[in-house]
Amino acid sequence: MYRILVIDDQKAISDIIRIALSKAGYKVEVALDGREGIQKFDTGRFDLVITDIRMPGLDGRDVIDHIHNSDRPRTPIIVISATPWLLKNNHFEAVFTKPFPLEDLINSIHHLSMQVDYGGDLI
Repeated sequence: MYRILVIDDQKAISDIIRIALSKAGYKVEVALDGREGIQKFDTGRFDLVITDIRMPGLDGRDVIDHIHNSDRPRTPIIVISATPWLLKNNHFEAVFTKPFPLEDLINSIHHLSMQVDYGGDLI
């Protein structure tokens, strides 16, 4: 089963995403800040990470940097942000500006899941 880690400090948003993705057939774990997200990423096996950018403490940029410097640097990342103009690099596969249609997020995840080989790397 395709496993997704959702990192967002707004519990209502992470809950909505978790429910929608679970109903779409994905296994979803949630972290409520960047530090918890990095910890879950390091101890779990995820096929995709969805992260907010602006969070207190370790933010989404820290999460992205950590993933790219980990033993699984090619893990696909989707960024969700109310401030997409603050993004200066493209070290992720997609960006969704809050608020966004959940159907668009699910379609993007489905598309990315079709591009991943059995080793967890994008083809």
